[in-house]
Parts: sequence; C-alpha cells; structure tokens
Amino acid sequence: MKVAVLGAGVIGITTAYYLNQAGHDVVLIERNAEAGLGTSYANGGQLSYSYVAPLAGPGVVPKIPPWLLRRDSPLRFYPKFDIDQWRWCLAFLAACNRPQSEITTVHLLRLAYYSRDLIHRIIAEEPIHFDYRRNGKLVIFSDNESLDDAKRTLDFQREHGSQQEVFNRQQVLDKEPALRHIAARISGGIYTPSEDAGDCHDFCVAMEKLLRARGVTFMTNTSIERIHTENGAVKSVATSKGEMTADAYVIALGAAAAGIAESLNFYLPIYPLKGYSLTLDTKSASNVAGVPGISVTDSKFKVVYALLGDELRVAGMADIAGHDRSLKADRVALLVAQAKATFPDATHYEIDDYSNLKPWAGLRPATPKGTPIIGASPYKNLFLNTGHGALGWTLACACAKVVTDLIGDKPAAISLKGLTLNG
Repeated sequence: MKVAVLGAGVIGITTAYYLNQAGHDVVLIERNAEAGLGTSYANGGQLSYSYVAPLAGPGVVPKIPPWLLRRDSPLRFYPKFDIDQWRWCLAFLAACNRPQSEITTVHLLRLAYYSRDLIHRIIAEEPIHFDYRRNGKLVIFSDNESLDDAKRTLDFQREHGSQQEVFNRQQVLDKEPALRHIAARISGGIYTPSEDAGDCHDFCVAMEKLLRARGVTFMTNTSIERIHTENGAVKSVATSKGEMTADAYVIALGAAAAGIAESLNFYLPIYPLKGYSLTLDTKSASNVAGVPGISVTDSKFKVVYALLGDELRVAGMADIAGHDRSLKADRVALLVAQAKATFPDATHYEIDDYSNLKPWAGLRPATPKGTPIIGASPYKNLFLNTGHGALGWTLACACAKVVTDLIGDKPAAISLKGLTLNG
C-alpha cells in the first residue's frame, strides 16, 4: 500500500519508520528542508514516560489569575478574535478537575510505557545517534502545598505502574548537587529513575537518513495546498510541487492539523501553545560540577532542563497566542534569568548575549484534556496522529506504531480508549 505522511516532525518520521517496517510504500511531505525543523527542533529533550501529569490539573484554575497578572508567569494569554482560541480555553478549564486529570493520566501512561519499549528497541537495533541518555528525572517543588499535591499524583501513578520516589530537600541536593544555588527555595522533589533524554531534532535527522536508505520518499520544501476528497475518502493532495496520490494518508502536522481538518469540514480540538527554549554550550561552563547530570523540572516556573551531549537544553512556558512563532524578547530574557539563577555555573552568559543561547520558539499542538488524537478520521483512508502537546517526543513511537497497525487492518497493541477523535 502507498501511504502519504503529511509532516516530517518526530510524529511523522516515526510513523514513516513503522509504515516502512510493515512493508508499505511511504512518501513524506514536509514544508521544511529536512525532518524535525518544526516543533521537534529544540524541544525540552526529556523523554518523560512515568511523570506525565496533564497541564489541565485540579490545581491549575486558582493559579490562572495570578499567572495572567505576573510578568514572570509560566502561562501567558494573548486574547484574539478567534473562536477556536476561546473554544479551546473553555474546554481546557472544564478539564481542570481531579477526575478528568486522573483519566487523562491513565491514558497517557498507557501510551508512554508502550512508547518507552518501542524507542528502546529502536536504540538497540538501529544505527542512530541523538545524544540519548538514561539519566532519570527530578521534579523540584518550592512550597509544601505543591509538593503535597504531587505526592497525591505520585500515589495515583504508582497504582498504574510508575516507579517514583519522594525526596526531601537534602535528598534532592544529594541526587543533583548542581541545584545547590537554589537550595533555600526547594521544599522537596519527585525522582523518577526510568526517564530518558535525547535530542529530538538529531533523532529526526538520523531517522530521515535511515529511511531514505530504505526507500522512503521525502518531498521536502513542499507545502500542502489542498486535500481533495471524493465519496468519503481522500482522493489526492495538492502540493506546491504538484498533485500527489496514495492509498492512505496520515495527518502528522502538529498545530497545523486543526486547519487541515477545518478545510475537510471536521473539528480537531487542537490549539497551539507556544513554548520557548535555550541551548547552552556546557563546554565553556565556569564549573562543570554546576551542570546538571540528570533531567530537572522546576515546577514553580514550569521550566525543564536536559543535558544533551555537551549542551544544556532549557525549555518552558506556554503562550496562548495563536500561530505566532516569533521570539518575544521578554520571554526569552525570563527564561535566561531563570536558568542563570538555577544553574549559574552552567549559564554564565549575559542575558543579551543571544549568540551563545540559541533561543527558539515552537508551537505545541495541545488538546484541552492533554491526550493526543490518533487513529481514524471521518474519511475512510485518512488517519490522524496529532495533538501531543508537550509530550510529542515521549509518545511518538507508540502513536506511530498504533497508526501503522490500524492502516494495516491490525489491532493496536494497546487500548485506544480516550485517544481517538471520538474518545
């Protein structure tokens, strides 16, 4: 069967990998010059399989008003005359309760565990390199209330297979001495030993090289202009390089998927949440002991830190600002300031020295509840693989394998309850 995958980020590239393994003739259509140059390019780097609490949690709503009023808020809302923005925000607020958060967590854990097994298999079997490391993850908390809430989440996740430990302040510092500069504001932490880290863009580039050698066709620098349908199925895709036909099609277009769906007269509850990142060269750190050896998430500021080879990836924040990919100077400066305060020995650059910081912004394709949308669409030969939010890197392999199995009329290896367009 000939299958066209629309989008060559980490979701599209992994989908192409499993489709190729299953014996399909695969074509990838990508607007950029190579794979992984969109949202996959400079994400947080963490592969978080066991700590997957959704953004829409029970404690979020009370925090929203002060977040919106503070300049250093991890969440910033830019209201627009956009019905999709308001529709998404209202659905998000409706999902901010403990019963829904726990349901979402169960669905995400099921996907994440499957994805962990699959990516470990790829690492063991394929000749690819992407600064991968199994180094665990430490989430730190700055007040007892947040830590207590995290403990409740931990207890629930343990019932569903997560292995995590609660640390006091000293245990946090023993596990990651580079956090000593902010010891006074650490109440405790949650350590998850099973978590990994890796450079998502490098993974995409390595996989593109691998797939090209195995006969997968890449239509790069190619934009999708229109999808033609007939009798309840996709007939062809009009691109900037001409018409393309296939037997089946997969939408793996991240935040752009909602617009494609709208053009096909169905609704995808996806809205972009803009995140920012910095990439710091740790070879010039003033003190190598000040560079974190494990992945760290600062829950107060919603900032993540991951060591990728000789670089420290710093990522965070969520701007509800539509499809604007521009770098906001104040948001970049805030991320720099937080990184400098947390790991000053690893981040000794001046705030305005952007040449050493590699600032970047990308659009996370988020659903209100936090679960991706995979599988069937209203068109019989069009499949969905989108809506992964901040967990695209973590969930990519599982979602790609599920979609591949469905295209081949095989049952998925895991339950799809809560993960499809119709729930």
